[in-house]
Amino acid sequence: GEICAFKIHGQEMPFEAVVLNKTSGEGRLRAKSPIDCELQKEYTFIIQAYDCGSGPGGKNWKKSHKAVVHIQVKDVNEFSPAFKESMYKASVTEGKIYDSILQVEATDEDCSPQYSQICNYEIVTADVPFAIDRNGNIRNTEKLSYDKQHQYKIMVTAFDCGQKHATEDVLVQVNVKPVCKPGWQDWNKRIEYRPGSGSIPLFPSIRLETCDGPVSSIHTTTELQTNYIGKGCDRETYSEKSLQKLCGASSGAIDLLPSPSTATNWTAGLLMDSNDIIFKFDGKQGAKIPDGIVPKNLTDQFTIALWMKHGPSPGLRAEKETILCNSDKTEMNRHHYALYVHNCRLVFLLRKDSDRADTFRPAEFHWKLDQICDKEWHYYVVNVEFPVVTLYMDGTTYEPYLVTNDWPIHPSHIAMQLTVGACWQGGEVTKPRFAQYFHGSLASLTIRPGKIESQKVISCLQACKEGLDINSLESLGQGIKYHFNPSQSVLVMEGDDIENINQALRKVSYINSRQFPTAGIRRLKVSSKVQCFGEDVCINIPDIDAYVMVFQANEPKITITGMDHFARPAAQFESERGVILLPDIRIVSTVTKMEHSVDLREHNRGLSNKQVVVEEMLHNLDFCDVLVIGAELDPEQECLELDHGELQGKYLDATNSTAGYSIYGVDSMFSYEQVLRQLRYRNWGTSATSDRKFRVKCSELNGRYTSNEFNLEVNILHSSNSNFMEHVNHMIVQPQFLQSVQHPEGSVSAVHSSVVPSVATMVIIICVSVLVLVITLGVFRLRTARQHGSMGHEGAKENEMDWDDSALTITINPMEKYEKPHQAEEESEEEDIDDEEEDTTSAESDDSEEEEEEEEEVIVQKGDKQNATRQEQLEWD
Repeated sequence: GEICAFKIHGQEMPFEAVVLNKTSGEGRLRAKSPIDCELQKEYTFIIQAYDCGSGPGGKNWKKSHKAVVHIQVKDVNEFSPAFKESMYKASVTEGKIYDSILQVEATDEDCSPQYSQICNYEIVTADVPFAIDRNGNIRNTEKLSYDKQHQYKIMVTAFDCGQKHATEDVLVQVNVKPVCKPGWQDWNKRIEYRPGSGSIPLFPSIRLETCDGPVSSIHTTTELQTNYIGKGCDRETYSEKSLQKLCGASSGAIDLLPSPSTATNWTAGLLMDSNDIIFKFDGKQGAKIPDGIVPKNLTDQFTIALWMKHGPSPGLRAEKETILCNSDKTEMNRHHYALYVHNCRLVFLLRKDSDRADTFRPAEFHWKLDQICDKEWHYYVVNVEFPVVTLYMDGTTYEPYLVTNDWPIHPSHIAMQLTVGACWQGGEVTKPRFAQYFHGSLASLTIRPGKIESQKVISCLQACKEGLDINSLESLGQGIKYHFNPSQSVLVMEGDDIENINQALRKVSYINSRQFPTAGIRRLKVSSKVQCFGEDVCINIPDIDAYVMVFQANEPKITITGMDHFARPAAQFESERGVILLPDIRIVSTVTKMEHSVDLREHNRGLSNKQVVVEEMLHNLDFCDVLVIGAELDPEQECLELDHGELQGKYLDATNSTAGYSIYGVDSMFSYEQVLRQLRYRNWGTSATSDRKFRVKCSELNGRYTSNEFNLEVNILHSSNSNFMEHVNHMIVQPQFLQSVQHPEGSVSAVHSSVVPSVATMVIIICVSVLVLVITLGVFRLRTARQHGSMGHEGAKENEMDWDDSALTITINPMEKYEKPHQAEEESEEEDIDDEEEDTTSAESDDSEEEEEEEEEVIVQKGDKQNATRQEQLEWD
């Protein structure tokens, strides 16, 4: 009558039934082990109840009917969504709105529909132009631009319906492809150029994209725009005279716009450009050229050359703008010759004086050129071979389009005034004044009377130091045609094959041959035209706008060294050759560079040190001035001289004045050293002068880089103090010589009179002095004893040996026993010093005992034993 057990029928069911109350038959069904919905969502099995009627073996109990049990497992949201891919990629073309760029998909391992379904997707990355829907479709919310951003990286997450989000977000990468635009690809806007780099390619990996258009030929123009640098490009900023010499121009050119100085002061009031010798005329300024600078009669052959930068004339009614004008100084306003601009035409006026009033002659020559008003620098040369006048502009010849004849000017005695930048009105006005002012910039305005210039020289004078270049012309390919303009600032290339044009443009380079180029940017423009097959709409290629950045060159430090003080007897200054001023002058230029070197100890920390390296460099100079400090030279009794043969074969000229000596021209430092070492100072009135001071200063690039100021003092020794000063000079020289002997391998350097002898040197000198003193005294006593025996013979001999007593000298000659009486000749101070230096070294090197045996003859001039001793002290103290 009781229930003792419940039995479950089924294979390995994770459930069991236990009896709670045998009498009432109540029982409980429970799980034996954890139930997992993801493994099995539901269970169905049979259960039966058993009574207690069984024996110990349980064979006789009764069982109930079978009841079916059905169990459903309720889900728990234990799993997070996970994406099927670790990363998603897609590409879109710029400028389009897409409905769906790509679809992301996530799954959830939960068993129930509620927790296993993905209900939502979300973009985690902020501020991106994308959106995502419930199904994982990503679309763009605005048009994308390749130029703005090439690629987008966005993070996406997913949520199940229980609002549990993915543990790991997924990366979605969207690449933006540009719409195929024809044009040049793979080039840099900024190209860097360091001085001394030679020729560097501008576009080493450039290529043309034509978007598969049917191209038949390509035409490119590469232009280097340098109109704002110097005179239109990087030209050497030397003076016009120096450039004329460099280009081999015939001498005699007169510079009408020199840089202002005491000698050329008429340009002092004009506006100047800071870098170059460029003068700016603003329509309010003119300069009078002093009388005597240009000869009054230019003859039938002469040349006017200038650099000019000019724009259209201001105002409605254009006035004449005078570049150069020669007019009457007073009374009248006749223009004898003039060069001016009028309405963008260049006009040259030449009216000659003539007694024959009936001769009608060419007087005005007109040229009409676009370049006269393009606001860029051009080089103009007017070659006059009357009656023919030819204009060269940038090296190209132009004949006048109009020649106007006129009557000649009647000869008169009225003085003429030559002006630049305006014309002088001397008569027919209440007050003489300037008129017809020039608006623009001028530079290097020269006039050369009596000669015209050759085409070769004109081309050299306007040559540019920077420009475009082609690396390896032979590898351009047969299908490429190319052409440079004269200044190599424009390169035109043409070809029918795209790859050939690509290769050709990769070889286009920039070159700047100046050692110290003007720093700054050079704009670069490449324009292209494409012709297509058939009648298709042809391709438009955008221009390339780039620039070359030219860096500042390391500035050179020019140093002048040499002997800065010396004294010579007055007789040498009065001699025909005078005294060489700078016998050992040395000019050296160094440049300081910062070099990066990685210290091994600091390498792990990534630190680097800058090392300062000083290198000697070679470059040209353009002038060296030797200036007189103090009172100017008196032309009646002193002068600086240089044999003009020293300038032969060099690009140098020299000018001399009472203020000093100037050597100028573009040449090497070595050439300047050679010439300066031959400069002599003569003074044939030395009684009034005891010393002179000079200063040497050199320059490169017209004063852009200048040397130190090297000062030299020269003492003139008069007869009263010449003996003493000669010995002082000996004392100064000998220690230096001993020092140089100790280091024979050292380079020859400038010897300064201010060098202090070392202690070791002084000890050697004192020892040698004592030794020679002892020897001299011993030999002198022997001679005195011998003199008693042969008084008459020795007296005659001593009279023969009686020398000029202008200098106190001891000669010790161990080699020659019998010296000819009148063999000693007066030599220069430097030779005396050299001889004594040789004596000193021989005295040191010979053994003292051998010296005593060999020293047989000592000649002491006019003196007894005491006098000789005093001389020795003077000589060796």
